[in-house]
Amino acid sequence: MTLFDTKDAARKAAKARRKAARAAHPDAAQAAMAVFLDAVTLAPDDIVSGYRPIFSELDPTPLMIALHAQGTRLCVPVIVGEAQPLVFRVWTPDTPMEKGAFGAEIPVDAREVVPSVLIAPMLAYDRAFWRLGYGGGFYDRTLEGLRARGPARAYGYAYAEQEMDSVPIEATDQRLDGIVTQCGLVK
Repeated sequence: MTLFDTKDAARKAAKARRKAARAAHPDAAQAAMAVFLDAVTLAPDDIVSGYRPIFSELDPTPLMIALHAQGTRLCVPVIVGEAQPLVFRVWTPDTPMEKGAFGAEIPVDAREVVPSVLIAPMLAYDRAFWRLGYGGGFYDRTLEGLRARGPARAYGYAYAEQEMDSVPIEATDQRLDGIVTQCGLVK
């Protein structure tokens, strides 16, 4: 079996686990928000990238609203093209949004910023801090570029049930700094 086949099979299984976890944990977004706020230290000058959820992703909106209320500067990712790193546009709870790639909401005409902390959606993760995404390489490409410029941290945001024994990885994959779930911080 090739790495592509292995990742494809892992993605299919992970999608089903995530969908089941979402149905089983209607309060997970609030619980994960509390975990992040308690466990992750942000500097006053940090810019945090959240995301607008699609499919059955754990919704970071409660966390983003809480961080905004604390004065944290926020942004969300925007896909600009295939095989390109993400760009990030300023986000507040009042930002006008429109549908972007894959149906995720993106800010309309907001200015671009460079985040220092990323909150990343995923299909699965493992205890070695590897993330299984959808296969486009957007977060890996982006993290590589951000980390080449200076300190940048990335936290996976997932249901605890999205953990797998070992994420199949390749040379271009970027390791996370931790994973926030409704049950705690994996670090």
